[in-house]
Amino acid sequence: MKRDLKLYIKLFIASFQLSAFTFGGGYVMISLMRKKFVDKFEWLDENEMLDFTVIAQSSPGAIAINASILIGYRVAGILGAATTILATVLPPFIIIYIISFGYSALENNMIFQGMLRGMQAGVAAVLCDVVIGMAKSVLKNKLIISMSIMLSAFIAATFFNVNVIYIIIVGIFLGSLLYTEKTVYKGEK
Repeated sequence: MKRDLKLYIKLFIASFQLSAFTFGGGYVMISLMRKKFVDKFEWLDENEMLDFTVIAQSSPGAIAINASILIGYRVAGILGAATTILATVLPPFIIIYIISFGYSALENNMIFQGMLRGMQAGVAAVLCDVVIGMAKSVLKNKLIISMSIMLSAFIAATFFNVNVIYIIIVGIFLGSLLYTEKTVYKGEK
């Protein structure tokens, strides 16, 4: 029981810190979750984190919350999922509550505006890190078809303004086809 309590406390603190000091949204937090839960604590492996990222992205709701639920559940069951949800939701709630009192006084402040622009640059760098890290994982596993699908989706959305819903539907179809082909080829049921 004492070991379980230590695990829940460690899970809460790790998730709380990630949520409190991550600016830029879910994808930034996913990158930092990977570094903490895969690289540092070794609670997950790289493939599990990739799978959790895909599930979290395709599920309704905030990607950071969805990922924290999956990670918490994987590490410590239902109570672990509840722990990570609470730890992930509390910091933004507290920060927004505090900021709401003074935002109107700061919204036209040049220093405040500069800080926000600086955070945008940092977020862009972390997002690039996420994309490069995921691409390395896909390439390392020699998933050329998956990489081609990912690149095609990026090109379709960025250059041809294809609606994301269509990209998701095609991605689900191609991913299902690819998975089915792999399992049939390996003789799995």
